[in-house]
Amino acid sequence: MTTTKMEKPNLLLVDDDETFCSVLKPALEKRNFQVSVAYNVKEGISVAEQTEPEFAIIDLRIGHDSGLELVKKLISLDDNTHIVMLTGYSSITTAVEAMKLGAIHYLTKPANTDEIVKALYKSEGDPSVEINQNPLSVRRLEWEHLQKVLMQHEGNISAAARALNMHRRTLQRKLDKRPVKK
Repeated sequence: MTTTKMEKPNLLLVDDDETFCSVLKPALEKRNFQVSVAYNVKEGISVAEQTEPEFAIIDLRIGHDSGLELVKKLISLDDNTHIVMLTGYSSITTAVEAMKLGAIHYLTKPANTDEIVKALYKSEGDPSVEINQNPLSVRRLEWEHLQKVLMQHEGNISAAARALNMHRRTLQRKLDKRPVKK
């Protein structure tokens, strides 16, 4: 993934928030990236097959689809693609899965352009990162548990709801809410 000063590496940005993309795209272009934007998983795969991106920024929740599927597909196309998962719906479970599938970093929104670019080029972990001294709240633990069960059932809300002994619509309402703070 070496580039000369004249080359602009291809970057794929996939997020269903068109306003967010319209702000982030020019900011990334100012930082010397050739940016292609897609607003859903299917379009993201199509653009990736055409542009062969060296970098990708993928939203975790793209409409009703999971960005994790897109991470998996991008890695199958080129396992050298540096992928950053970006989300407003963070959980430990989705962070672990994103990394297992091949993402090199996982950032929560809001993240500024400099943080995102730094994450794109980060290839090693940081052992000096601070450890939170406060335990997770009960509401946050519930959110994490729901995410874990949902992942165990491959994103199938009905199956996850049955496993949780919960009505499907109740689980959907809980998942549609923003995650609680830690």
